[in-house]
Amino acid sequence: MMTTGGQIIDGKAHAATLRAGIAQQVIARMAAGARAPALAVVLVGDDPASQVYVRNKIGACEQAGITSIEHRHDTSLSQADLLALVARLNADPAVDGILVQLPLPAHIDTACVIAAIHPDKDVDGFHPVNAGRLATGLDGFVPCTPLGCLRLLESTLGDITGAEALVIGRSNIVGRPLASLLISASATVTVAHSRSRDLPDLTRRADIVIAAVGRAEMVRGHWLKPGATVIDVGINRVPRDSGVGTKLVGDVAFDEAAQVAAHITPVPGGVGPMTIACLLENTLKAASLAAAQDHSPQRPFPR
Repeated sequence: MMTTGGQIIDGKAHAATLRAGIAQQVIARMAAGARAPALAVVLVGDDPASQVYVRNKIGACEQAGITSIEHRHDTSLSQADLLALVARLNADPAVDGILVQLPLPAHIDTACVIAAIHPDKDVDGFHPVNAGRLATGLDGFVPCTPLGCLRLLESTLGDITGAEALVIGRSNIVGRPLASLLISASATVTVAHSRSRDLPDLTRRADIVIAAVGRAEMVRGHWLKPGATVIDVGINRVPRDSGVGTKLVGDVAFDEAAQVAAHITPVPGGVGPMTIACLLENTLKAASLAAAQDHSPQRPFPR
């Protein structure tokens, strides 16, 4: 990366602060006589990227004092057997959160598996009930990447009330939930996608630009309003300029954008570390809700 004009938003540093706070809360929880929060991680298949993600998540759990319970299966696992495993984890009082690593093998219906996870153990925040809670302003589990993006924005800018925010991408994992979060934070939100007209013009109007489309360096520097804040969610592997090997880049042309933006996240080292930190936060929240449920006849979340 070349020298930039904009301030780099250090996702690693923000995530380290959040993770340290979570670790302290886990210590306090256990000192009060409660067990450590527990996260069940389910990995089906041998996708290399998924294996790395799972390893990183389990390592982060260990550092925060959260118990991780691994369930690894090869691609021959049937959908029925995976659903049976999810049902067992739902019923297990020693499990606070359930994470089924995506993508799943082609013979398994991802939406069916996500819907099978109990909403109060859905620490990924993908269950339709949690999506509905978020869309209607109710408390629930928020997907980790959008939550991490919002935390970075609030840490960098403070109050974002009234700011014009453009979310490029409308996936259920990032774009849609992030738009809901920004609306709840009183930003003025536009969601752009593959059929949006004149995307550069939309981008030039935005005080905040969040790119989550999975297209390498699509957002160019001259698209941006001077002084904008840019959150780059994309992770794309492209050939190096030398032609030897590959490198990771985001959805934003970083070197160009950093000359125009006031604040910008790098790739890697921006949103990624916050995603894992927010997973830990959701797991701690799930454990706290389970404890509250044990002492109350009413559910912690409205159903």
